[in-house]
Amino acid sequence: MTELDETTAPAGARTLGLPQATALILGSIIGVGIFNLPYSLAAIGPISIVAMALTTVGALALAVMFAVLSRRLPADGGPYAYARAAFGNGVGFANAWSYWITAWAGNAAIVTGWVFYVENFVNPDGITGWSIVIALVGLWIPAAVNLTGVKNMGAVQVWTTVVKFIPLVIMSTVGLFFITTANYRPANVSGDSDLTAIGSAMAICLFSYLGVETAAVAAAKVRDPARNIPRATVIGTLGAAVVYLLSMIAVFGIVPTATLAEDANKASYSVAATSMAGGGSWAGDLVALAVIVSGFGALNGWTMICAEMPLAAAKDGVFPAAFGRLSRRGVPAAGIIASTVLASAAMVISYAGSSGATVFNTLVLMSGITAAIPYAFSALAQIRWRRQDRRAGNGARFARDVSVAVLSLVFSILFVWYSRNSGDDWFVVWGPFLMAGGAFLLGVPVFLSVRHRMAPPPPVPPYQ
Repeated sequence: MTELDETTAPAGARTLGLPQATALILGSIIGVGIFNLPYSLAAIGPISIVAMALTTVGALALAVMFAVLSRRLPADGGPYAYARAAFGNGVGFANAWSYWITAWAGNAAIVTGWVFYVENFVNPDGITGWSIVIALVGLWIPAAVNLTGVKNMGAVQVWTTVVKFIPLVIMSTVGLFFITTANYRPANVSGDSDLTAIGSAMAICLFSYLGVETAAVAAAKVRDPARNIPRATVIGTLGAAVVYLLSMIAVFGIVPTATLAEDANKASYSVAATSMAGGGSWAGDLVALAVIVSGFGALNGWTMICAEMPLAAAKDGVFPAAFGRLSRRGVPAAGIIASTVLASAAMVISYAGSSGATVFNTLVLMSGITAAIPYAFSALAQIRWRRQDRRAGNGARFARDVSVAVLSLVFSILFVWYSRNSGDDWFVVWGPFLMAGGAFLLGVPVFLSVRHRMAPPPPVPPYQ
């Protein structure tokens, strides 16, 4: 594990203060996932709002848990660092690899949803070849920004976070006055039981909250991490939760479920804005532009995270050494480039034989599976450490911390369990698991090549 403090960090490395760290959280959580959810969840129905509320409870539990863990262990790598410190190098590698998959597969999902809104202006017919070209542009421009340095990346993150809040705030306030309650009926159109429908929707909703841990992952870039990471994590997650829930209620109440499910209406928030404006396309176009900026900001932030986890692991000998080398700009170029290449490949593979919501949902669910694993191990680490603390006589806030960790663990398990596509095609239904399994297999030769040079995990600091 890479312990970090102000005296050992390289000069100029800590460029993210509380505003930038909070923007990283918000920018990573609020990408395009929320803007595509109504379209993705239309096959389930308005009962998905219940799923979003329950997912919000899980996300807030994760935020509180990571806030506590980051105070105890403000180490670069976040979930990877916690798993390695608690359970050793083997588990640490598995969690680092799993989270890395989440980061680049998540970028593939973000850019796929981002394309929905870009195609509001170009390629309106959704020709697959052009969709792929647009997605590749969306992946590689943020990679280029990250390669120029952390300062530029942070500046982009702050401004894109401001822009992305505009359509969500409008939909969360003004949009509530345009709701037609009849649009909430029937609540469940999936054909499954309400419980199954809610579980399936929760697995998709989780993607919209991926990012609660990003400030902890980028601890090496944050000033005063023991103070700023917990504050940024909780503030950012709460801010996202409020606009998420209210805007979802508005969109499902403004646009009938059957209309949301149409491929022509993939840009759900633009459709809702157009309806609010009485049919004028200008409102939908403005929302689409804001979402395009929002998606760019999310891709910008997650591209950095794609490289930060391998960087932290490489410093510990858990990842290949190439991922630990910094360029002249002070960035881990190998991680940025490798992650963008893999995201590009995942995006292209997902488009093969599928389109629309199926491509987006497959990548979303794959990312959810691989994120839930390090989330679960972080919860197990917290439970283990707090029990040790109590036996050593430090039982302060024991009940709160363990309860939050258990809730986080339960949600993580449920997210994996329900991460299946709907449909009759076996390959499509189990596609998220097949893609996640294939990505995990790529890690086997990597682990075998580095297992003999892994540094031993250091002692775990006392509870704070």
